[in-house]
Amino acid sequence: MRIRRACWLVASVGVVAVASGCEVLWSYEAGNCRRALTCEYFLSMGVGGGMPVECVPSESATGVDDACGVFVSSSGSDENTATKEAPMKTLRAALALAEENGTRRVYACAEAFEEAVEVAGNVTIYGGLDCANGWGWVGREQKTTLTARAGEIPLVMRGGGAEVTVRVEDVHVQARGIEAEDAALAGASSIAAVAEEVSVELARCVLEAGDAAAGAEGAAYEMSAMGGAMGNSGGEACSAAASLGGLSVKNDCGTPEDSSDDSFGGYGGNGGPDIGGPGVNGTPESAVNGGRGEGAEVCSDGTEGTAGDAGGSGIGATGLGEISASGYTGAAGSSGTKGGTAQGGGGGGGAKGGAGEGKCTSAESAGGASGGSGGAGGCGGAGGRGGGAGGSSIALISLNAALSFEDVTLKTGRGGAGGKGGAGQEGGEGGEGGPGGKKPEGATALNDACAGGRGGKGGPGGQGGGGRGGHAIGIAYTGVARWTRGATIEVGEAGAGGPGGNAAGEGATGVRAEVQAF
Repeated sequence: MRIRRACWLVASVGVVAVASGCEVLWSYEAGNCRRALTCEYFLSMGVGGGMPVECVPSESATGVDDACGVFVSSSGSDENTATKEAPMKTLRAALALAEENGTRRVYACAEAFEEAVEVAGNVTIYGGLDCANGWGWVGREQKTTLTARAGEIPLVMRGGGAEVTVRVEDVHVQARGIEAEDAALAGASSIAAVAEEVSVELARCVLEAGDAAAGAEGAAYEMSAMGGAMGNSGGEACSAAASLGGLSVKNDCGTPEDSSDDSFGGYGGNGGPDIGGPGVNGTPESAVNGGRGEGAEVCSDGTEGTAGDAGGSGIGATGLGEISASGYTGAAGSSGTKGGTAQGGGGGGGAKGGAGEGKCTSAESAGGASGGSGGAGGCGGAGGRGGGAGGSSIALISLNAALSFEDVTLKTGRGGAGGKGGAGQEGGEGGEGGPGGKKPEGATALNDACAGGRGGKGGPGGQGGGGRGGHAIGIAYTGVARWTRGATIEVGEAGAGGPGGNAAGEGATGVRAEVQAF
């Protein structure tokens, strides 16, 4: 540790002695410290008591003394001794030292600081100081600027109760706006400051939020829903006294324990010696699609199953959202409903057999060819995902805080538009129908059996609801509205709600208000 900082820290320990009657005095050579630190000096500077006027830059004709607190400049170093001649570089480090040495005062040049700062406990930040000219006060004309990366809150003030006070003078806190092309920050808010469970006094400050980001569109599905299996083949003619039709195939849509979304291809028609049986309809049965068995007329193929119904659109978001010390969380649109399972294809009709010339060689194996079963229907697609909430532009979030303003300006940008509800998942394709059984070579008086029908295509999921548009709010708060006048609030436009599949799927426009309770 360098000698200047050692002097400073030891002097802070000496404050305890001051409070107990000045029995211990700290004195250093001029070459090591900026001045002798005496009991009388500490008392004159108000250490351990009220704020000395000599330590308030706006009330001092000249720059304040080094002993008033910790000094910080963007051109400094956090290894410095925190004096005017050797200031620290970051506000975070300066605040930590001010807490450590008990001064609880930070003096900042009228320069730009890019960092997210958290202030905890009783502390005062004085900005607007001309570091090139003795650290004199120029706060009316030139502020200290505090900003952070896009999506971060530059200033968070925490306390633990109304007895803890944070005071900030002559600082312009500016939250960056979110670039539209920055997909990683979709739905991000621009929030200048948060005050949580603390008394806050702001004097000649500007809290400015930028434009917030639009909400993310509901994510697309990479593939369609589960398709149906191909139907089974029918049996060959002359292979038995009667040939059984192709067995049904099932699509359980990935939920074996739930039969409500199952689809079955219809059984193929049997092949008898005198007549071919009809194919069975596919299920869920919504159409007659089994093929005709051979009798007076030849058999017919099963037909395609009916497609599943499309799912319904999701509801657009209307909720106000939530605020917390980490920012704002908005309301997303609801998902669309699932599409319906398609009907399985109808079974193909069976053919008739018989024994004799051009037919089967014996009555024991005189069954005709049987029909192929229908393919299983495709599953319904999942509902489209809801659009994300647009980010909000908020100058100050107050969480059960007590606020005091003196010549303060609160500004917001635009709230982000709500995200569009995502498209529903495509329904699964139906399986191909199974082929009908064949007659043997030489059985010129017999016919082949008929094929099963293709399963229907599952219904698409409904489009997701749109996300709510982001807010533009000067002060968003929880608890009792505890602040006085002294602030000018300039509010931008709220974000539009995200589109959905119908009018009910449109997200609500965000709130535009100077003050809004949550």
